[in-house]
Amino acid sequence: MKENKLIEMWNRIEVLGQNIQQIIAEMNNLRDLSIGTMSLVKKFDGYEKALGDLQKDISKEMKTKEEANVE
Repeated sequence: MKENKLIEMWNRIEVLGQNIQQIIAEMNNLRDLSIGTMSLVKKFDGYEKALGDLQKDISKEMKTKEEANVE
């Protein structure tokens, strides 16, 4: 391979590495934001009731999907 082609490939790899690092940083920021949001929501009045309702809804959906798969 020509040296110019190798340099061009190296530069592209460097750019891809930088993009991956940026994506990782954004994912870490989103994780921190979601943890903070969840901590805040847990302090709201009615959180326990809403959580119970959500669990019931998910159970119903799972049963419906299981029934649909059996048929």
